[in-house]
Formats: sequence, C-alpha cells, structure tokens
Amino acid sequence: MTKAVIDLKNVSLTLGQGASRVHVLKDVSLQVAAGETTGIVGPSGSGKSTLLMVIAGLEGTDSGTVSIAGEQLTGRSEDAVAAFRGLNVGIVFQSFHLIPNMTALENVAVPLELAGRRDAFEVAARELESVGLKDRVTHYPGELSGGEQQRVAIARALAPDPKILIADEPTGNLDQATGRQVADLLFSKASERGMTLVLVTHDPVLANRCSRQIAMRSGRIESGQILAVSA
Repeated sequence: MTKAVIDLKNVSLTLGQGASRVHVLKDVSLQVAAGETTGIVGPSGSGKSTLLMVIAGLEGTDSGTVSIAGEQLTGRSEDAVAAFRGLNVGIVFQSFHLIPNMTALENVAVPLELAGRRDAFEVAARELESVGLKDRVTHYPGELSGGEQQRVAIARALAPDPKILIADEPTGNLDQATGRQVADLLFSKASERGMTLVLVTHDPVLANRCSRQIAMRSGRIESGQILAVSA
C-alpha cells in the first residue's frame, strides 16, 4: 500500500469564544496516499475548508495529530510550520489572493524569494509559461481576467514544486467554461508532477473528476462516505 502523504488522526478543533464557540472538526481521521486526487464535499459549514487549512498547517488543532509528507506538524512552532509549508504544500484559493501591486511574475516569485531561492524569477517565468501566461508576466492582477488570475495563483502554488497541492473552491469565482479550463490545469499539473491533489468544491462535476470523494457533515467525515470515483 502506498504510504499516506497526508495522515490525520482524531483531529478536533473548536473556534470562537463563549456563546459563539463552534466545534468545527470532530475527531476527524483521514489518510491520503501520494499521488491521489481527493475531493472534499459537503454542505456549507460542514468543516470542509477548515479541514483543508489544517492539512496546510494554516490552522492548528485542539487535539489529535497531523502528519504531512512524513513530518508531524502537531506541536511545531508557527514559523517551523510555515517553513515546512513553503516547501511542501501549494495552496490555491477561491479568491486568488494575489498581491495587487505586484506583477504576475513578482507574485509567483514571492514564495521562492521567501525560501531564499536565487533563481526565483527564472522559475516564476517558467511556471507562468507552463500555465499559458508567457505573454502576461508583466501584467498586474487588475489587468488580468479572473481565469488568468487563477492561473497566476496556480503557478505560484506550483513554483516551489510541492508534494501536495490543495485548492479551496478553485473554480468558485469563475464562469463554467473558464472553471473547466482551470480544473483541467490543476489535474494535468498534479498528474505531470506526481503531486497529491486535495480540493474542496461544491461542484459535483469537479468532485467527480477526483479518484476519491470525502463527504463531510457537521464537522465529521460521514460514515461510509469515503468513496472511490471513476475518472
């Protein structure tokens, strides 16, 4: 059996204080194999995006253990987790999260520069070309369409050559045709590079492209709802 590149055991998380305190994740255990494509589905408020943020090390946990790419993140400092994430986990958000006063090239180079890469801009240029934006490297986010901005975000996520690519509603802000193109890009890049892809989506068409679906409800993975899906 392929070793799990994502391994969560009995993870629970509560957010908020007092009357607004919410038990967001409840004793969640999940293993995802290297190279697998996994879609996380479920109603709004079910804990999907929070689970994704825990996998990325962007959200801590109250209990349980989180191991990513063979390294246990539980108990590490925020700086140590951030450094690990920068090398091992690429993240694509629904709303792009590009820096508005930076060009496409500069946006993609940022994580590489933070990691101390001297070839940051060369790698960024290659990644932008690989997502079809060779002629848009000097454009600012405001000069790009939504689909182009998401391609820049994908190039940025891919630039450090991470083991895991996670995407939170990556087509949620795009029209159907553009969303399909972005989805094609995500799946093709994951396949080309042998990366593990985990995505949250409300789109059943996108979820059905994954090799497995995980259904969540009220902070839990629903019993019997880790499903193999035909390609």
